Amino acid sequence: MIDELRKDVEKLAAKIIDWRRDFHRHPEIAYEEHRTSSVIQKFLEGLGIPVTHCAKTGLRAVLEGKAGGRTVALRADIDALPLKEEGDKEYKSENPEATHACGHDGHMAIIMGAAKLLSQRKDRFKGRVVFLFQPSEERIPGGAKKMIEEGALEGVDAIFGLHLWQLLPTGSVGIVRGAMMAQPDFFSITVKGKGGHGSMPHITVDPILVASHLVVNIQSIVSRNVDPLKPVVVSFGTVKGGTIYNIIPGEVSLTGTVRTFDPSLQSLAEKRLKEITDETCKAFGATAEFQYKKGYPPLVNDEAMTDFVLDVTEKILEKDRIKDIDPVMGGEDFAYFLQKIPGAFLFFGMGDGMEYSHHHPAFDLDEKALPQATLLMTSLALEYLQRNE
Repeated sequence: MIDELRKDVEKLAAKIIDWRRDFHRHPEIAYEEHRTSSVIQKFLEGLGIPVTHCAKTGLRAVLEGKAGGRTVALRADIDALPLKEEGDKEYKSENPEATHACGHDGHMAIIMGAAKLLSQRKDRFKGRVVFLFQPSEERIPGGAKKMIEEGALEGVDAIFGLHLWQLLPTGSVGIVRGAMMAQPDFFSITVKGKGGHGSMPHITVDPILVASHLVVNIQSIVSRNVDPLKPVVVSFGTVKGGTIYNIIPGEVSLTGTVRTFDPSLQSLAEKRLKEITDETCKAFGATAEFQYKKGYPPLVNDEAMTDFVLDVTEKILEKDRIKDIDPVMGGEDFAYFLQKIPGAFLFFGMGDGMEYSHHHPAFDLDEKALPQATLLMTSLALEYLQRNE
């Protein structure tokens, strides 16, 4: 059956790449994925798979096999990034305000390929396969939680998802037992001082100076408040203030992120951020507005399901495709699914010859990975159902 499936994937490979390129040409950001959702729905219904909407632009499709058995879900995220694409690829984004710079276009094509292959085999397995096409993975609070609230996991016994990964060789698989991806929190600080002429700083409260000290002082959270053997990241992403070279502005805004796997360390980072902000501003006679928003929870793979993924990967793609990887500090709202039911999330390598990493405006992926990933995701669904008849 594996050899037959492999041959069918090879026949479908060009189509999978075409699907990916079509999505890449027409990217849509969070909760605006109307064309994307429509294309996927039409395709699934053409396979005879009934589709329902959830989470605004999300889709839930259920493929029925033979009576009995269990239910497994495969998930793909469908949103693009609000980013202008760079480069001259023939399938370049036609939307100047968005691009698929993270691989979600490939995720959709892979799960569409799995849907086609599984629909051709529905008389060979007991149970059901639920295909989840989820909006807004890139924007907190994300679409996964809303999908769950609207019944996306109803009756589902296990779930699998993947992320195409530029940091791994094409065709390889990386996965972590337990915590694999971090909680991505967001914070903002607005330093309020007293503006004035750049030639008379003594009668101002310079928020640029205060912000500079904040950027430095806040680095002490990781270096001096956290056990060095425990992973925590605190990074600034923006610092904005001022309009012209000779005016000291009245305020400066800063934004940043906290990443950790441990709720106690997350709480510590939030507490120290507030304390350092307040005391640093006080020392210079400034004040501050501080906001902290929690992101997705840490993504924690079920250990038994991780072993299952490794077993199937070794059988389908061979043992040398499996790469040892460490947890990463990126966030992923697939974590919400794993809080509800057993499952696993994996990285599938597509990095051969790919210079630019995820979220870069010139990001691209090695399309040779797409049919290989389709073979793996299809096999995970089939093997799960066959082992649990």
